[in-house]
Amino acid sequence: MDEAFTTIMTTEPDYGVTDASDYPEYDLGSTEGAGLCDRSWVRAFRGHYEPPLFWMIFILGAFGNLLVVWIYTTVRHRLKTMTDVYLLNLAVADLLFLCMLPVLAVDVNQGWDFGISLCKMVSATYKINFFSSMFLLTCISVDRYIAIVQVTKAQNLKRKRLFYSKLACLGVWFVSFLLALPELIFAQIKTDPNGGPSSCALVYWNNENNTTKITVLSLQICMGFCLPLLVMIFCYSVIIRTLLQAKSFEKHKALRVIFAVVFVFVLSQLPFNSLLIYEAAQAANTTETNCETVIAFDVAGQVAKSLAYTHACLNPFLYVFIGVRFRQDLLRIVKTCAVWLGIGGLSKTQVVPKRPSVMSDTDTTPALSI
Repeated sequence: MDEAFTTIMTTEPDYGVTDASDYPEYDLGSTEGAGLCDRSWVRAFRGHYEPPLFWMIFILGAFGNLLVVWIYTTVRHRLKTMTDVYLLNLAVADLLFLCMLPVLAVDVNQGWDFGISLCKMVSATYKINFFSSMFLLTCISVDRYIAIVQVTKAQNLKRKRLFYSKLACLGVWFVSFLLALPELIFAQIKTDPNGGPSSCALVYWNNENNTTKITVLSLQICMGFCLPLLVMIFCYSVIIRTLLQAKSFEKHKALRVIFAVVFVFVLSQLPFNSLLIYEAAQAANTTETNCETVIAFDVAGQVAKSLAYTHACLNPFLYVFIGVRFRQDLLRIVKTCAVWLGIGGLSKTQVVPKRPSVMSDTDTTPALSI
């Protein structure tokens, strides 16, 4: 196998911070159509759309997720269900990642000038956000499965479920940090030998057969994506069957709520993780040395990464358009602000509408409404 391509595959990060396009040219030697594989235009391609996209995600996501945190911690006064706890932690995970996006937006065009410590931190932040989001959505699916399918068990555990949810969140953050440790270990600042900007990239140990990289990618893909996805598919398949057997319209209407957040998350992350699977396969059997294929893989990785990043700002919009309780709380905030500003002619007694009674967490519609 060509030595140059080995370098590409062993030093290329998992699109977490930068990509192999940070290394502008590779000599593909004996490859057909050989010569220099000029990949500098991939960085130019990134420079045109990534900075404005990252700033837009940051602004929208920060506003929306801070609003979610405010509603859960202030407007509702206390977390009443396990789903409330998980969704609050989901918003915190998104905010953690969003704090790193301005750094990534600057890095695209100026190179990495932020030091090794921030390089490792930024590299790990996306993975922590991804794994924690995946695990929290899995926890929600298991909780909904118990509340809807295992009603008797849910009633028996009613008093302890909120405590279990907080304990589960601690486990989620701990496991997510463990799975992101490779980013903290392998993230390094790479200098361009041709005088170009430096980059923050994952540099795996250059051992025989790329065993380190294959092990890391396989563990992260299996434990952080495939296994949680299988659990969610099982839980929601049984939930669908249970709800479809019910004759209540409201229970059928609740199907929109339970799938929206999970569907959008999986849809945004699936292309990115599919490319990681392809990358792991290439690391195990590095036979591809075609320059056009390498560049196409780079471009696909950038598009998939950008799609994955957009998830950090989408959940609040889903809550507004789909979540009944969240929309009611948001309306209360708007009316309160209108009274404070003297807009709309509302009195203080008209600000707080009568909230629907808090029903049991095992009742389907409120349990599934955000």
